[in-house]
Amino acid sequence: MSNSEYRMLIDGALVAATGGRTYENVNPANEEVIGVSPNAGVADVERAILAARRAFDTTTWSTDTEFRQRCLVQLQSALRKNAEEMRPVMVAEGGLPLALTYDVALDGSIEMISHYIDLLDTFEFERVITPVAGDEKAHRIVRREGAGVVAAITAWNYPIFLAIAKLIPALAAGCTVVLKPAPDTPWNTLEIGRILLEHTDIPAGVVNIVSTDDNDVASVLTTHPEVDAVTFTGSTVTGRRIMAAAAPTVKRLTLELGGKSSAILLDDADFTSAIPFVAATTLSHAGQGCGIYSRLLVPRARLDEAVEIAVASMQQIPWGDPTDIANYMGPLANKRQYESVLRYYEIAKQTGRIALGGEASDRFEKGFWVEPTVLTDVDSLSTVPQEEIFGPLLCVLPYEDDADAVAISNNTIYGLAGGVWSADVERAQRVAEGMRASSIQVNDQMWNHRSAPFGGYKQSGIGREWGVEGLEDLLEVKTIARPA
Repeated sequence: MSNSEYRMLIDGALVAATGGRTYENVNPANEEVIGVSPNAGVADVERAILAARRAFDTTTWSTDTEFRQRCLVQLQSALRKNAEEMRPVMVAEGGLPLALTYDVALDGSIEMISHYIDLLDTFEFERVITPVAGDEKAHRIVRREGAGVVAAITAWNYPIFLAIAKLIPALAAGCTVVLKPAPDTPWNTLEIGRILLEHTDIPAGVVNIVSTDDNDVASVLTTHPEVDAVTFTGSTVTGRRIMAAAAPTVKRLTLELGGKSSAILLDDADFTSAIPFVAATTLSHAGQGCGIYSRLLVPRARLDEAVEIAVASMQQIPWGDPTDIANYMGPLANKRQYESVLRYYEIAKQTGRIALGGEASDRFEKGFWVEPTVLTDVDSLSTVPQEEIFGPLLCVLPYEDDADAVAISNNTIYGLAGGVWSADVERAQRVAEGMRASSIQVNDQMWNHRSAPFGGYKQSGIGREWGVEGLEDLLEVKTIARPA
């Protein structure tokens, strides 16, 4: 598909923005304009919301579970068939390394749809409460029903994964959706709209996809009275704004926000296997992931050893041109993020010791490239170890004992993910239980799986995605009491 053909999906039709408005889509690897995307105005967004409202209120989408399941099967099949066309677009518009598209960024995301297809076979949308003594005549039916119109707002780092994480459970729940991709990575999400329209039986208005680079236009999704729920992935700062905007209409919220996750290596851990893994997560997609391990906590007596292994590990990880499947790290996704990461690198130089990197990269003439960076000899309560950077920067921090490691891991406003490595699994389990985060890895057992809920403690968010909980977050619960 040529870029001139990218259109928004509104009420069952692929459309341009009102007035033909567009904005430029920029390749972050070389700063070249690769094309344009529709630039929706308020009228476009409102039309999408009202289409979703009509579809929820007047079609059988919210009540026909078997039909919804069949449509999800159709969508998954169509996405599989179109994956090869989507893959290079993900690389071009977001700088996502090609290798990652064969994992969770694309192929893995499409396969995760199976979780909700299968769940619809077993999920109890209705149950009857057994009458109790003294109240035998009353039958109480508990129903779980779709929350209504869902506004889904995604970030730019993993656009297809995030679109699927929001769209699919909402559809499985019987909701209708207005999906807005991040302005930096609109094309793949818009392509979902075309695929859905051409290859599924999903009724007009059930799914609407709009793109815009205007935050004031996007904010309509968080304030409009016909939107019942908002699900958002992005920064904690933006999440706070969405909470405030949604408050007057008391919308349901699912917010997957920032993270500052710690990897704790206990004194009996195998540093030579654990640290290269942590370093790889830090560099994955240039550190642009909310659940990456950006803090490495090690016993004080082994700090120098840990720093040495971390530096050596990062030096061995290939990075560069994101179209080269050998590379694990590409550029930062946009100029704003590039400038932000470089500001943090300057702060790091002033507050700690840079053991590796700490500069913009001159490997390429253009593009938003920075060096993989390791920081140590820094106070865990200072700026860089405390704030989400969304860049390839690993802080190596010492601790005194297990309790101190847990305390340091918990000393940020975030609580998204974490990990513990130890030769003693029971000891690692105890440490993991003390960590105030929602998803904890012990040794090589990963938490990111479609069957497991993902979300945040503290200011990392509200609600959960994936698992049964991801469906339940988008359901209302109704009790009907009737005579026997």
